[in-house]
Amino acid sequence: MGKSVIIINGPNLNLLGTREPEIYGRTTLADIEALARDHGRRLGVDVSFVQSNLEGELVDAIQKARGVHDGIILNAAAYTHTSVALMDALKATGVPAVEVHLSNIFSREPFRHHSYISPVAIGVICGFGAKGYVLALDALVATFD
Repeated sequence: MGKSVIIINGPNLNLLGTREPEIYGRTTLADIEALARDHGRRLGVDVSFVQSNLEGELVDAIQKARGVHDGIILNAAAYTHTSVALMDALKATGVPAVEVHLSNIFSREPFRHHSYISPVAIGVICGFGAKGYVLALDALVATFD
């Protein structure tokens, strides 16, 4: 059986392409999913996706990853800066996770500089737009060896 990665996207990412394009660009979430799916195929990794605006649904997706997926790519969006629940879910599952952000969170408002996800992620990629998901897949798959 091949390796599997789930990409979990948090609140408002369903609005990509139209939401603050000066920050997030014009790439839609569907575009990112196609890009990641294609790159996963090249890497020999099955890629699946979840997006929710609800914190509890994101926690559920993380918990369900255990025993099913070999890795998680998580763009928790605004929950990055507020959610102890997402952090605890990542710790509890033990599934390796990479934190991703489209924008460089460290060049934005000070409240965005703190992440509850970073301490339990194997790495963080931010500021590269949609390409960040490809970089995250490369980084995560490299840990599978």
